[in-house]
Amino acid sequence: MVYPLIRRVVVLIVVLSTCTAVFSQAVSGQKPNHPERRIVTRIDPVYPDIARRMHVGGVVKLEVVVGGNGAVKSARALGGNPVLIESATDAVRKWKFETTSAPTTEVLQLIFEAH
Repeated sequence: MVYPLIRRVVVLIVVLSTCTAVFSQAVSGQKPNHPERRIVTRIDPVYPDIARRMHVGGVVKLEVVVGGNGAVKSARALGGNPVLIESATDAVRKWKFETTSAPTTEVLQLIFEAH
């Protein structure tokens, strides 16, 4: 009974380590082609219980399409720890940005500190 549980934990740790290593290589030097839109309302992401138990932290990078009215139309993960991506995406979809005449695409990074 204990062996399958240990095996799953080891596999999860290996997967998380690999994803984090790949993500850290992909983040370097990317900047948007326009000035960033100011965030009017920010909702903090919920730190997932599994991440808390495993002391997992890291950065989640998201590409967010923001409508002219400031509402988030879509959010897509560009990288980060799979355990943290869903929480980051759920929070960012609730954010409000300043209004503009046209939709924009923003690249955001959310940092989760291991507890």
